[in-house]
Amino acid sequence: MTGSTSTGGVGAARAVGAQSEALPSAPGREATMTVGAESLAVAEGANPALAEARSSHPLQQQLEALLLVADEPIGAVSLATAVDRPVREVRRAIEALVADYDGESGGPQRGFELREVAGGYRFYVRESLDPLVADFVQQQSPTRLSQAALETLAVIAYRQPISRGAIASVRAVNVDSVVRTLVGRGLITEVGHDPETGAILYGTDDTLLGHLGISSIDELPPIAPLLDDPDEGFEE
Repeated sequence: MTGSTSTGGVGAARAVGAQSEALPSAPGREATMTVGAESLAVAEGANPALAEARSSHPLQQQLEALLLVADEPIGAVSLATAVDRPVREVRRAIEALVADYDGESGGPQRGFELREVAGGYRFYVRESLDPLVADFVQQQSPTRLSQAALETLAVIAYRQPISRGAIASVRAVNVDSVVRTLVGRGLITEVGHDPETGAILYGTDDTLLGHLGISSIDELPPIAPLLDDPDEGFEE
């Protein structure tokens, strides 16, 4: 019985092997793998500095560099594309970074943390240190706001909560640096995320109310009398 089973198994294996050799898809798969490898080699050859950065730095260092310059949360897929690694591997590396920053890997807890918000990841000051940072920023920023900053602040005050993209649409210019300045001054703050796009929404901070001498944003004067066209840029 055992012998017949072994013989049958060998015969079946030979049959499967013969069928596999006859399949037209096998050469196609090999060709696809070859083309993919060649494409990757060409891409790395076209940018040797990028290839060197990816090969000489650990994945966690690469992710830290990308997250450090992010103004918006970056999704795992975007990070994986940037570092040319599988998404699963990127997620594991991010989990390790979070544990490290939170002091769960044997080291001290850091003054910043890596949060997952709006489907992406971004560095934030640890919440318990917010008062320290706010006091420092206010002491280091005694200069007056630029005209661009004042205009952006007005748009946020009257249209909050509002995303940077919507602010840029109203002002017809890029507002990234201006928004960072206003956040740094403590005049505006993140108040949520757009449910459709995940973009950060901004609103005014109580610090602005103190500077204006009002207790509520509702006390701001009506905007319509100050505009040549009351509907321009402020229609819903």
